[in-house]
Amino acid sequence: MAQLIRATGLETTLAVAALAVIAVHVLDDNFLQPQPGTSARDHLVSGLVPTAVLLGTAAAYPQLRAGVRATFALTLGILGIVIGVGEAGYYSLEVGPSGDDYTGLLAIPAGALLVGVGAATLWRTRRRDESLRRRYLRRLLLLLGAAVIFLFFVFPLSLSYVFTHVARIKVPAANLGAPHEPVAFTTSDGLTLRGWYVPSRNGAAVVAFPGRAGPQKPARMLVRHGYGVLLFDRRGEGESDGDPNAFGWAMDRDLKAAATFLRHRPDVKPNRIGGIGLSVGGEMLIQTAAESTAFKAVVSEGAGARSLRENLEKPRRLSELSALGVSLGLTAGVALFSNHLPPPNLKQLSARIAPRSVFFIYALHGTGGEEKQLNPKYYAAAGAPKQIWEIPEAAHTGGIDARPQEYERRVVGFFDDALLGT
Repeated sequence: MAQLIRATGLETTLAVAALAVIAVHVLDDNFLQPQPGTSARDHLVSGLVPTAVLLGTAAAYPQLRAGVRATFALTLGILGIVIGVGEAGYYSLEVGPSGDDYTGLLAIPAGALLVGVGAATLWRTRRRDESLRRRYLRRLLLLLGAAVIFLFFVFPLSLSYVFTHVARIKVPAANLGAPHEPVAFTTSDGLTLRGWYVPSRNGAAVVAFPGRAGPQKPARMLVRHGYGVLLFDRRGEGESDGDPNAFGWAMDRDLKAAATFLRHRPDVKPNRIGGIGLSVGGEMLIQTAAESTAFKAVVSEGAGARSLRENLEKPRRLSELSALGVSLGLTAGVALFSNHLPPPNLKQLSARIAPRSVFFIYALHGTGGEEKQLNPKYYAAAGAPKQIWEIPEAAHTGGIDARPQEYERRVVGFFDDALLGT
């Protein structure tokens, strides 16, 4: 008994210390050293909720049963490792540690310690006073329970943390086919976004989104036809302020600010602004075109599902119930760590784009539900003028590579009709 008490005391000391280290990084990341352009009040949910869970677990730890202690230690330990490796480790390798990366790197050994404590607790407190058959049946049930917790909680929560904390930080080389100007503009929530602009030769301009790497091929194509083209780092990426979000939540503000920038350009007529978006960029252009008159015409290539709301539009086969469970956990995690509620359903938004023109492009074997499950539904919901094009052999957002000549003819023709009236 005395040995067990000593072991439990050491276990509690190690677990509480590790939980405290992870909590320090959460506070540092959200309140002490937030991303440029943001403040502590922008991170109330993502800072206070995880901190409350970590410190609450530490306070209650000595009173919990061994199995519950081990579950919390293993779960929060894995999340601690993900927090450290997925954010601080990534940025440290890319550009060297800075800011909250130091406390993030400390979260890695703290998480590993928690995992070790949880595993040791399970081993030390395992039952050996029952029949062999009952013992292995109970262990099988525990293993199944652990698999469920990992699949529907730990896995989506880990992914959502990475998706809301990691983004490309290096600006690529510019290859736009014409001289460009470095530009900067400000969003409605006070973030400074930076990018490149190729001036227009035909009075019309197109935003190619997202980022300055992926959209360069369609940008060169449009520049050849006289269009002005704006590429910029979305919030939390490259040289732009803000928190990253791989699903693009809240980036409609970025696109509205980009359209405002173009409206004030002397080479652009205000009613000749369009947008071409790839993947999440296509999703955000659908939302922006539905919620404002910022864009007269948008091309959405590879739009898929960005939350549970779109995934519910897919066929509800029994085999896909687990995917819906993961999507639910992922949506909840992104909402928690991004401090934003999920954006509206893209199918409902598509119905609000008209009378502005929209062109849906998708690959037959794309990712994220862009194939026959979703894009035809977005098209059916949209009002005229509208177009849709399925490219069977294309990869995700790879239409310009699969059929370059036809892609150029279709996309440029779409913008010529909608923006130039030709």
